[in-house]
Amino acid sequence: MQTRVHLIVEGLVQGVGFRWFVSRTAKSLNLSGYVRNRDNGSVEIMATGEKGMLHELIKATRIGPRGASVIDVKVERQSDSPAATKGDPAGFEIR
Repeated sequence: MQTRVHLIVEGLVQGVGFRWFVSRTAKSLNLSGYVRNRDNGSVEIMATGEKGMLHELIKATRIGPRGASVIDVKVERQSDSPAATKGDPAGFEIR
């Protein structure tokens, strides 16, 4: 069953290759979705995939790439509903 998770990552996460790190990690875990910078300096991630793979993505975002300093990863929303994940983008993109 596919699950969707929405994350907000706070700290020094812009200008340090964080989005590229998340994209590479998500693709290696066969997740779909996107990562983007937010105006307040945080990074937003929406990812869909198997629960175990999403857990691995969350663990990776808590560390981030070299140069990043993650203060907090907020899991804002999670859905197991097949209807909720229908129409999610294929692949993983940087916005």
